[in-house]
Amino acid sequence: DVQLQASGGGLVQAGGSLRLSCAASGFTFDDYAIGWFRQAPGKEREGVSCIENSDGTTTYQDSVKGRFTISSDNAKNMVYLQMNNLTPEDTAVYYCALAGGSSCEYGVNYWGKGTLVTVSS
Repeated sequence: DVQLQASGGGLVQAGGSLRLSCAASGFTFDDYAIGWFRQAPGKEREGVSCIENSDGTTTYQDSVKGRFTISSDNAKNMVYLQMNNLTPEDTAVYYCALAGGSSCEYGVNYWGKGTLVTVSS
């Protein structure tokens, strides 16, 4: 069965960095896109970044562009989100999710368990 497990969250001061990991299993990794989403307290869940594991194509929301980097290790079935220059507005529970196909334009089919990122001022 499909499994998506996010980890690596924690507490960091503004300007600091964290690296989130998503361990994936239960599907052919190279055939699917995986995205990162986040949900801050009192706000709706929003998309952050996405990677197409077939060719490594990446997309980012404007609010994180230039600060966050998504990457994948196909041999390990892992997706990472390197987050630099963090701000308190980045505080949220972060989730990795499996798209319905190889493109980041597909909707989400499966959600993983989230990991909490807290950025202090």
